Amino acid sequence: MTLPLTVNGTPAELPAGSTVAVLVATRNGGHDQVAVARNGDVVPRSSWPTTELVAGDVLEVLTPTAGG
Repeated sequence: MTLPLTVNGTPAELPAGSTVAVLVATRNGGHDQVAVARNGDVVPRSSWPTTELVAGDVLEVLTPTAGG
């Protein structure tokens, strides 16, 4: 079973039971220097392994940029 999600405005699917940590690992090639918002709320990095995703979640995975 898979979960239909929206990630950065694009439809996506992950296996049922996936967490934010799984999303970051699969979408960013293990690069975890990102911020994640789920349904408009920032998910603290410490909660990634325990924040289970559900069908219909809307996620934003943001990479910080430097500059001025």
